[in-house]
Amino acid sequence: MSDLRDSVQAAFGAMGLDLPASKGGFEARSPIDGKVIHCFEQTSTRHLERSLQSAVIAQMTWQSVPAPVRGELVRRFGLMLREHKASLGRLVSIETGKILSEGLGEVQEMIDMADFAVGQSRQLHGLTIASERPGHAMRETWHPLGPVLIISAFNFPVAVWAWNACLALVCGNSIIWKPSEKAILSAYAVHSLLERAIGECDFVPEGIAGLAIGDARVGTRLVEDRRIALVSATGSSEMGRKVAASVSARFGRSLLELGGNNAAIVAPSADVDLAVRAILFAAVGTAGQRCTSLRRLIVHDGIYDDVVGRLKELYARLAVGNPFDPANLVGPLIDRDAYERMRAALTEAASFRGRIHGGERIHTEHEGAYYVRPALVEMPSAKGPMTRETFAPILYVVRYFDLPEAIAIQNASEHGLSSAIFSTDIRDAEYFLGPLGSDCGIANVNIGTSGAEIGGAFGGEKASGGGRESGSDAWRGYMRRQTATINYSEALPLAQGVTFEL
Repeated sequence: MSDLRDSVQAAFGAMGLDLPASKGGFEARSPIDGKVIHCFEQTSTRHLERSLQSAVIAQMTWQSVPAPVRGELVRRFGLMLREHKASLGRLVSIETGKILSEGLGEVQEMIDMADFAVGQSRQLHGLTIASERPGHAMRETWHPLGPVLIISAFNFPVAVWAWNACLALVCGNSIIWKPSEKAILSAYAVHSLLERAIGECDFVPEGIAGLAIGDARVGTRLVEDRRIALVSATGSSEMGRKVAASVSARFGRSLLELGGNNAAIVAPSADVDLAVRAILFAAVGTAGQRCTSLRRLIVHDGIYDDVVGRLKELYARLAVGNPFDPANLVGPLIDRDAYERMRAALTEAASFRGRIHGGERIHTEHEGAYYVRPALVEMPSAKGPMTRETFAPILYVVRYFDLPEAIAIQNASEHGLSSAIFSTDIRDAEYFLGPLGSDCGIANVNIGTSGAEIGGAFGGEKASGGGRESGSDAWRGYMRRQTATINYSEALPLAQGVTFEL
């Protein structure tokens, strides 16, 4: 394996960007070999204050720029992402350990989001509403909300930021980005490209986009600031509880994308060949480190042995290793903490009489890297660690006997992000998608739980946060709604027939 620091330098050079001097207290490590590839300084309190002030000032100008013109900035940014997709994709893989096709896919998701937001910039529409009063009209309009703080997680270091940033910008807001301290390199590169796009547009005010590097203390400082109109945070449910409490205490808005203990049901009528392929990617893609990763598999008793037998065979053949080797489908866990959490979950599963297939660490020449064989765990019942999200490639499997029972098992989780059913019976599918079916924000039929397209609104219920990002009408979360009533008559009738005359 070539020196990853050289690869980082090459990627920045190919994009015409300068990597800042390596200094400070944050060590950017690659999970591929566990070694430090760069060091970043934490953003100082003074610089944070300057960024906040700049965001507020820029907001006043930016919100007056016509939305389609704001879309031009995002269009130019999207073109830069297209031009540098290969370099950015490689950076994402170096920093997260994703296989290269997933790193490239994440950049493509940013490109797609930029395209979507540009189109959306011409469709920020309101409503005309019928008034009960003669000579009156009502309308609903949407206006820019204010500075938006985006807190991103390590597993999708740039794509989820783009879901928020592209929409926030076309909706007329300034943005500040607080990336995960485990994924600063790709964030720094993407932010630098955005700054380049801003520099090409003479209609964009200075200070419209900021980058804040640091630990949870930096995030807390920004979350608590009353000048931030919306906090969009991606991370664990525990983090989300703290953010929600802090923001609501100052009557701000929060948009939360949190964890997911996602489940899939395999019905008796399932196309098993299709199902096991979909299950495999959903469970082991990104080494099980997606919020939408499949963590619970609920299989009908009549086909249980067939489905689990096929999955055991596929798991045994999975190639795990250097994510830049095209033969490998699974890269490393992000760090030692992730590995320790996986081991603890498997130990607990064994105490609940779970039968564990896989899960062992694969030792390489790099002792600081944590490669693991994905684990398939047959559970006698849906208890113990199966009731909680473990951010690792562990797939728990249980039997079921009728569909309402399977849905009850699925919905028993405190999370409600993503779900799936594999069935060729339309009655199963429609029941699963109906009010008595999945209680998740995402419900799929004959595809896995992960790999959402940007056209639909993304998000979940319960401990998954309740937020919605990306497509559909998610843009409304970055704007404020205003209802106006216009009296164009000479009379003054009151609503509901109320009379008030002197």
